[in-house]
Amino acid sequence: MMFIPNLLSAESGSETIVKARIIVVEDEPDLREAVAEYLGASGYDVATAENAAAARSLLEAQPFHLAILDIAMPGEDGLSLGRWLRSKTQIGIIYATAAGTALDRIVGLELGADDYIVKPYELREVLARVRSVLRRVPASVFAAGTRRFMNFGSFQADFDGRLVTGANGAVIEMAKSEFDVLEVFLTRANRLLTRAAISEAIGFVEDPESSRAVDIRIMRLRKKIEADPANPKFLRTVRGEGYIFSLPAGDGN
Repeated sequence: MMFIPNLLSAESGSETIVKARIIVVEDEPDLREAVAEYLGASGYDVATAENAAAARSLLEAQPFHLAILDIAMPGEDGLSLGRWLRSKTQIGIIYATAAGTALDRIVGLELGADDYIVKPYELREVLARVRSVLRRVPASVFAAGTRRFMNFGSFQADFDGRLVTGANGAVIEMAKSEFDVLEVFLTRANRLLTRAAISEAIGFVEDPESSRAVDIRIMRLRKKIEADPANPKFLRTVRGEGYIFSLPAGDGN
């Protein structure tokens, strides 16, 4: 799975404009990444999945506004995934297929698709169809898509997208285990946490090996969020006791 981020919301005066979040479900890696990168560059948040099982996991865990579903995938096909998705939500659905027969289009539309695109397609066509479908997505879908963010220093953590961006909006590359540790600290900021407490929060069994694993993750995390990892501003060591994440005054909003 891959995630190409864009800020979900932008302030315009007192109004918050929610930007669309799209999932691209496609078993062809090159095409999947090309579509995701193009839509990401066009201002959307984009997540990808290589099959229906991966897509279901993302769709159940995170809010989306539109899904682009390849019909002919190994295992569960896009039509079945779309039927399941439409039974749960009114997000936009675009089917993609190499066949493009009238019967395929009819079946897809009868299953609740908002549009249909035939391979091979131009990325500009995908963007045009995405924009068209999003204009028809109910406002309630966007209202339900609010995500949880937390600021610390010049960084912003997106808990639902599970990513961290820096001052210039660049994504800080972070392993899942590193983000898990960061989330533990951010949700317990300015509190002393023992290694045992951290291990428990991220699902480790408490033993000497898990304590070393926590230390390693914290060391890696510091390299990514601290200007000087040897003299950390955020993630400080309390000798003999554990760690504390110092959240500057005014942060956390």
